[in-house]
Amino acid sequence: GAVEVSVRSPVACWFSAMLHCFGGSVLSSLMLAEPPVAFLANGTNILLASSVWYLVFYCPQDRFCQCFAFLPLRLLVAGMKEVTRTWKITAGIAHANGHFKDAWLVMVAVGWARGAGGGLISNFEQLVRGVWKPETNELLKMSYPVKVTLIGAVLFTLQHSQYLPIARYNLMFLYTVFLVVSKVTMMLTRSATSPFAPIEAALGSMFFGLPKTPSKVKGEGATSSNDSSVSDRSSSEQHCDSTKKREAKKTE
Repeated sequence: GAVEVSVRSPVACWFSAMLHCFGGSVLSSLMLAEPPVAFLANGTNILLASSVWYLVFYCPQDRFCQCFAFLPLRLLVAGMKEVTRTWKITAGIAHANGHFKDAWLVMVAVGWARGAGGGLISNFEQLVRGVWKPETNELLKMSYPVKVTLIGAVLFTLQHSQYLPIARYNLMFLYTVFLVVSKVTMMLTRSATSPFAPIEAALGSMFFGLPKTPSKVKGEGATSSNDSSVSDRSSSEQHCDSTKKREAKKTE
C-alpha cells in the first residue's frame, strides 16, 4: 500500500501522490499533444499538494489524519473536491475547443480526462508504487467519480455547443449541487452503490442484453448446483442401501 511505499521510497510516494492530484492535467495534455509536465509550472499548486502529502504520511503521531477523522471536516473537504471537479471539466472542454473547434468527441474526452484523470491513470500510478493490477482498470469497471465526470463532460459539451438550452452558470450550479449532495449522502450512509445503478441496469439490459440482477443469477446457479449435489447424494445413498440389502439377503 501507500504507507509501505512512503517508508520504503518517499520519492515514489510523492510522485504517486502528484499523479493522483494532477492526473487530469497530465492525461489531457497527452491527449492534446502538449507537454505532460506543464502542471509543474504552477509552483503554488505543487507546494500546496506537497505540503498535504507530507502531513498525511509524515506528520508526527499521525495528528493530521486524526484531525480529518472528524466527520464534518471530511464532509467539507469532500464537498470542496466535488466543486473543483466541475471547474476541471469546464476548463478541459474550453481547452479542447481551443484546439479543435466544435469537436464534440474531443471536448467530451478532454473534459472527462481533466475531471477524472486521477482515476483514469490509476494503473500507471500503481506502477509507480510497484503494484500491477490490470483488473482495476477504470474502463473495465468504472467507479462513481469517473462515471459522474463523464456525464458532466457530455452535459457541458452540449451546453457549450448550444444544444442544451440552459445557461452555463445554471448548469454548473445544478451539477455541483448534485455532486455534493450525492457524495455527502454516500459518505453519511457509508454506501458505495452508485446512484446510477438502476439506470445502468435498465440500459444495459435494453441495449446490450446484460442481466439486470447478476447476483440473483449467481444465487440461482448456486442453488441449482446445491440441488444437484443433494440429488447426487440421495441417489448414492439409495444405491448403498440397495447394495446392503442384497448382501443381507445373500448372507441369509
